[in-house]
Amino acid sequence: MRRIYDCSVDEEYTAGMRLARSAIGRGALVVIPTDTVYGIAADAFSPEAVQKLLDAKGRDRQSPPPVLIPGIPTLDALAQDIPQPVRDLVAEFWPGGLTVLLKAQPSLAWDLGETRGTVALRMPDNKIALDLLSETGPLAVSSANVTGSPSAIDAAGAEKMLGSNVAVYLDGGVAGLGYESVGDRPGDTSSTIVDATEFATNGGKLRIVRNGVITRARIEAVIGDALAAENDAEAGISATQANGSTANESTANESQTDAAAEPTDEGATATP
Repeated sequence: MRRIYDCSVDEEYTAGMRLARSAIGRGALVVIPTDTVYGIAADAFSPEAVQKLLDAKGRDRQSPPPVLIPGIPTLDALAQDIPQPVRDLVAEFWPGGLTVLLKAQPSLAWDLGETRGTVALRMPDNKIALDLLSETGPLAVSSANVTGSPSAIDAAGAEKMLGSNVAVYLDGGVAGLGYESVGDRPGDTSSTIVDATEFATNGGKLRIVRNGVITRARIEAVIGDALAAENDAEAGISATQANGSTANESTANESQTDAAAEPTDEGATATP
């Protein structure tokens, strides 16, 4: 059965989206394009689906995936104690290449792994991803690659690494073309990850725990002194989270410090 759907063709887009929604609903995995890299997505509220995602990438529960969301209003449903500087950043950079690490709402019925009560969130700037998210709700998304390999920037590259572990591949062309490669690694188009989990106890500071496509200068221009100094060693996140990102992106990019995908080995896993 064919698994890659060219979303530039109307008929394939319609069929691919329908099958992707169905796959998410039954706990299967889907590969989606984002604005940074391709991400491998699962139902964030299905522990079995999230475990399939981790297994497909060769990750363990110490590298929880970030969560991609369809819009800013979802932020308050999934996170608590959101400081004003974070709200200012998402107003400026969402949808886009910024992942925010926050304290998760304690009432959430999910199991993303060893999150230590945090969640990495991002709203991607990609129509295909947002269309799917608008129908499925929040998705756990890590970069579409196996651990130790670069994040896929197209559907074919993702399929080569992940194969039959994924039920549906949505092909949206090459990802990351809208950004300069200004992250920590050459060619890296991962999201930038900002940690707000210690804002209430560290003097009201946010910390950049992964450099990505949104530069430090742009973040500082929005929140000023609320951004911790670049040489501040007290990053309020574990090394595992920081190297875990999309939504993925590069997961050495987007784990919970993904997302992600971003959705390198993203991560929000890197958030893609």
